[in-house]
Amino acid sequence: MSVKVRIPTPLRTMTGGVSEVGVEASSVREMIAALEAAHPGFAARICEDTGEVRRFVNVFVGDEDIRFLQGLDTPLPQGTSVSIIPAVAGG
Repeated sequence: MSVKVRIPTPLRTMTGGVSEVGVEASSVREMIAALEAAHPGFAARICEDTGEVRRFVNVFVGDEDIRFLQGLDTPLPQGTSVSIIPAVAGG
């Protein structure tokens, strides 16, 4: 399944400055593996050593946070848009 992944500005150095990439994946887990295969080091920037998404990184399938869906096993229908959004903090 082909999906579009929106890449946040801090991670665009990993994708050569590209803001959106297409990957073949049927789940979020496969999407991360495909991003890692195409852009080595990408997974380490968004996942813990355990493979889980870092707590300060949000992944949305459409408008839904994967934490409230099936996590890394959330299915990605053909043509779905996925957004990776790092949390912003400050004060």
